[in-house]
Amino acid sequence: LREWLVREGISKYGVGGGAALLRQGGDRRHILVVGQVEDDRSVQFGGGAVRSNLELLRRVRAREPDAWLVYRPHPDVEAGHRRGAIPARTALDLADAIDPASPISALIAMVDEVHVITSLAGFEALLQGKSVTTHGTPFFAGWGLTRDLGEPSPRRGIARSIDELVAAVLLR
Repeated sequence: LREWLVREGISKYGVGGGAALLRQGGDRRHILVVGQVEDDRSVQFGGGAVRSNLELLRRVRAREPDAWLVYRPHPDVEAGHRRGAIPARTALDLADAIDPASPISALIAMVDEVHVITSLAGFEALLQGKSVTTHGTPFFAGWGLTRDLGEPSPRRGIARSIDELVAAVLLR
């Protein structure tokens, strides 16, 4: 199932990975920072100390000063329907690029690592075999598959493989 999802480019926001994306930052590590809807329940209850996209960008830049950061605004925020917008100039003070349009699966495929608060894009990155850092406590954190910077969940802590997590989440 995991291999099929990746091969078909199936994502929460669409199907098909699109054309391969070119890396722009030279030999620097490429990190995708995924914005979210700031008043979404997953951010409110699972975001911990990180409750805004700007705070997420600040934290990633502080941890990864030499990396090429690509910021991906949430589509609903980008369309002006939900909270969480960062003015482009402000975002570009921290990120090297903003990409609101490329398919998320193509962006994930291009980078070395993905940083999220609780975004499902982190789970999609795990499906692709990418390194994922969580700043909150999404459902896929705490199983030994991610670098977790948020508060650990006391209900987790048993190491699981990505295939075990996929089976639990998508099949069972």
